[in-house]
Parts: sequence; C-alpha cells; structure tokens
Amino acid sequence: MGIRLSANNYGKSRVRMVQVVRGRERNHLKDISVGIQFSGDFDAAHIKGDNRKILPTDTMKNTVYALAAEGPADPIEDFASKLSHHFLCNNPQLASVRVEITENLWTSILIGKKLHPTSFMRAGQEKRTTAVIATRSQLRIESGIDDLLVMKTADSAFDGFLRDAFTTLPETRDRLLATVVKATWRYRGDRAPFDACWNQVRETILAAFARHKSESVQHTLYAMGEAVLKRQKAIDEIRFSLPNKHCLLVDLSRFGLTNNNEIFVPVDEPHGLIEATLRRT
Repeated sequence: MGIRLSANNYGKSRVRMVQVVRGRERNHLKDISVGIQFSGDFDAAHIKGDNRKILPTDTMKNTVYALAAEGPADPIEDFASKLSHHFLCNNPQLASVRVEITENLWTSILIGKKLHPTSFMRAGQEKRTTAVIATRSQLRIESGIDDLLVMKTADSAFDGFLRDAFTTLPETRDRLLATVVKATWRYRGDRAPFDACWNQVRETILAAFARHKSESVQHTLYAMGEAVLKRQKAIDEIRFSLPNKHCLLVDLSRFGLTNNNEIFVPVDEPHGLIEATLRRT
C-alpha cells in the first residue's frame, strides 16, 4: 500500500498588533489579530525534511509589522490583500495564500459632547473580520461581523413545530429572542468601499432583526440576509451562524406568584445553532 501527501498548508496564527495612527487633531486606533496560511510546493519539507522552500512563520509575523509601518492597516480588507500580494510576489513556491484578520473595535471616549482625541474604550465584544484568499490569478475577499449580541423582547414566536415522543418544549407566541450574530459575506470583485459596506451591512442586520416579526431564528436569519442582499449590490452571498441564546421563563407559581412574561433565566448551554447561506441567483 502506497502513501502520499494529499494536502498540506502552514502559517502563523494570532499575530497581534495595535497600531496608532497619529493625526493632527486626533489619533486613530487599530487593534487586530492576523492569521496567515500558505499552500503550495512544500512536499519536500514533509517527506524529506528539506526546508529550502519553507519561509519561517516568524518571518510572516515580522512582515505584518513591517507592512503596517508603511501605512495604516485600514481597512483590514486592503491590508489583508496587501499581505497576500507581498507573499505571492516573493515566494514562487506558493499556490495560494489565505490571510484572516479579526479587528477589536474601539471608540473614542465621549466627554460631555466632545470625543477625546487620544483616549478610547472597547466597543463591547463585537469584532470586524475579513478573509482574503489569493492565488496568482484570483483574489476573493470576504468580510464579516462576529460576537454581535442582540436581543428582542417582543415580536418573537415559536410554535407549530414537529413533535415526537421526546418533545417537551411548549409552544409560545411571545418569547425572548437572543443571539450572537456571526455573519460573513463575499464581495463580487476585489474592490469595494469596504468601510462603508461593513457599516451598512451591520446597520441593515440590526434594523432587520429589530423590525422582523419572527416565527423562528431561521425566519429572522433569512430576513436579515435578504435585507442585506437587497441593499448591497456589491455582495454576492452572506452566511449566518446564530446560536439561540435561550432565556427561559421562571416558574413562580410555587411561591404563589404570577410571572407575567417578565422574569427569565438565561441559559448558555446547551443552545440551538442555526446556520444558513443566502446567495444571489
């Protein structure tokens, strides 16, 4: 029986960088984590221990800092494209490069009615993401949102579902709906107004979530994706991963009290997970 190397890749993960762009009137803060993966002609390293085509992952890390020093790593889609172009141009052994960037979002501190020019605060746990997959003939750019926690306290139902011998869940026309939005979308080409698009997608997702009369997480997922694709012509498809963050109604009857759909206990585990992709036809 023969053995062959069917696939391989390598790279550097979680390259952290904070960049301060010092403007005349205010500073701008960038807080990112970069992941880089190479695919290509690396069989000899695995089979023979021959490292002549292996660029050290430490060099990948250093490249992130060096290219950021040439100019702001903003927007992250452009910076990821710049990194992938650099690696492809300088490494003929590469077939493709994947660069993923996760950005922690910061905002200037508001003092009175004025934003402080040099002081910042984290904007919650929400993150902006991108993934650039580059070959010598093609560049694919994806952007995304992660860890965006949302909840609605009305216009959410779940009933009429399939039942079997083990179904105990009661039907409801009035429940809390909470989820942590993870959305990733793919652009039609390799150029777009990335900052404006990201902000508009986020705004559209939030508006659709808030306004939609939900019959299920699936129902609301589709409404959010449909709204994004109708508004953003530069986007070909959008994918969602939505955990159902259950908030269960507390039974107060044993205390002689009535719970008028007001007292809930949040439950982290287990939780439902609903995922889907919407694509233009």
